[in-house]
Amino acid sequence: MMVAGIGSRKGVTAGDVRAAVETALEAHGLAMTALSALATGEIKRDEQAIFLAGRDLDLPVLVISDAALQAVSSGTISRSEMSQAHAGTPSVSEASALAAAGKGAKLLAARTVLGPVTCAIALGGGAA
Repeated sequence: MMVAGIGSRKGVTAGDVRAAVETALEAHGLAMTALSALATGEIKRDEQAIFLAGRDLDLPVLVISDAALQAVSSGTISRSEMSQAHAGTPSVSEASALAAAGKGAKLLAARTVLGPVTCAIALGGGAA
């Protein structure tokens, strides 16, 4: 299972989210068809652009609980003090991708930052 974890500032557009996902995939030489889902943290539950991007990309959007994010936070590469303070994890995008990709998931690299959106790609063996 390959998952794109999404973090963002408030008020982003679906186009912003799609562009960040496309940029992250391109950095790894991957096509959009490689993705199984998008994922984000509970803190982003009301950020409609993420869900609109998922619909546009024909991918489910998984909302990861704060506890699940914190459980995988030691596996994140990036560190954002803002993310830590507001979401309890050093990187919402990286932790979301890891948690959603399932047991033994690994990040392909640190998150990609494209303007107001971050995207991290994780590869795992099964569903969370």
